[in-house]
Amino acid sequence: QLQLVESGGGLVQPGGSLRLSCQASGFTLSYYSIGWFRQAPGKEREGVVCQNNFGNMTIILDSVKGRFTISRDNDRRMVFLQMNNLKPEDTAIYYCAVDRGFLRLWAQSRLVRNWGRGTQVTISA
Repeated sequence: QLQLVESGGGLVQPGGSLRLSCQASGFTLSYYSIGWFRQAPGKEREGVVCQNNFGNMTIILDSVKGRFTISRDNDRRMVFLQMNNLKPEDTAIYYCAVDRGFLRLWAQSRLVRNWGRGTQVTISA
């Protein structure tokens, strides 16, 4: 059974860094596109960054460009989100997701079935 479990969230001051992890199990990660999404209180879920299964195509939200980086370790079945220079507006629950379709994962995430439960990220002084 496919499972995704996020970790690494927490409370950080503005300008700080966090590294989120997503442990995958029950499937071959290298076959899947990976993505991180977030949902802030009172807002809709939005895509933060997605990467295709080969790792040579990435789509990233403009507001995090240059600050966030997605990566993967297929052997360990891990997905990571390195977040630097964090801002209060980055506060949200962050979710890991995977899908066989790269563009579906980014543009049609409502159709994606494979999600973690999320990890809370709070940026505050």
